[in-house]
Amino acid sequence: MALCTDSSSSLQWKFSQAFGERAPGEDVQDIDMISAMEFEKSGDYLAVGDRGGRVVVFERKDEKDWHSRNELEQLDFTTMQHPIFHYKTEFQSHEPEFDYLRSLEIEEKINKVKWCATPNGSLFILSTNDKTIKLWKVKDHKPKKVKELNSNPFVHSENVLLAESSFVSGQDKPSVANGYALEWTEKIDNMSSSQDRHAKRANIGETVSARCRKVYAHAHDYNINSISNNSDGETFVSADDLRINLWNLEISDQCFNIIDMKPSNMEDLTEVITAAEFHPIHCNLLAYSSSRGFIRLVDLRQSAICDHQARILQHGESSGLKSFFTEIVSSISDIKFASDGRHLLSRDYMNLKLWDIRMETSPVAIFKIHEHLRPKVRV
Repeated sequence: MALCTDSSSSLQWKFSQAFGERAPGEDVQDIDMISAMEFEKSGDYLAVGDRGGRVVVFERKDEKDWHSRNELEQLDFTTMQHPIFHYKTEFQSHEPEFDYLRSLEIEEKINKVKWCATPNGSLFILSTNDKTIKLWKVKDHKPKKVKELNSNPFVHSENVLLAESSFVSGQDKPSVANGYALEWTEKIDNMSSSQDRHAKRANIGETVSARCRKVYAHAHDYNINSISNNSDGETFVSADDLRINLWNLEISDQCFNIIDMKPSNMEDLTEVITAAEFHPIHCNLLAYSSSRGFIRLVDLRQSAICDHQARILQHGESSGLKSFFTEIVSSISDIKFASDGRHLLSRDYMNLKLWDIRMETSPVAIFKIHEHLRPKVRV
């Protein structure tokens, strides 16, 4: 994880695998290691998952620079302030489990966290470990308590209230639109508001609660490696090594299999799914990557199972002869659409590749990583 500190001149970067300041040489426990992170769409929130099954939420608290138009016209450039995120809340998303049928221990490690749409101001987060996906709602609460209360000097008990002259006054008057019934209601409202004015309330601070709304389980035979929300705000996908399932956020006991790469004979298996990502604009487009370095772009409207009808993004250089090392380093670990929906960024062991989804043969840009290792693997 790369963290930045606020500086008036430039960003200062440092590498950290856990929260908090660590002394040189200090050991970091495995459960404190960061395993996933995701910014909310507006950039105001950051969710971080660790190997201990916890999700920590940070909120942007820095004050944005506000300038009038005249001030901006006099400046050659706008002053930019680096964002500052403060701790908001954390919750235990997953616990360690044991699959007695397969005699398999399921880790609590968070593999992915994703932000959902926030229609009413509440924050919704999808988190997953190897087998189970959960939908969490994070909500702010501002509880109040009565700091001081002065009882109404005119009303002491129910009997005294019923004996008030305001109840019997006006009985001889005709019942009209503003007769005694409505006058009585008005007097009660006046007394209630008068009593409210004597009650002083005070905020006791802001609290944040996280509640699990849905649990999506028992749908994957292999470990889940990615989840992705759809732009329609209603569905999401979860991907493991061989299958991709489509879920509705409101239905936790049913999903649809849309990609199935499992061969009839497992000895014929040549690649596995490594990541899946929905298009940020078109809800019918889905991209998923494989261990062979391919990126497939499918249209969910074409068929129920989208295994064959796909546009394949493949770098021409990677289609040559393969060695043991080149097959390992060409495996794509993650993909991410740009906000415009036209470009796609992929990451393998040695490169970052920027793709135009309309160009299938080669990426538009390649950013090389780990150049000191390239001569050793002969890539």
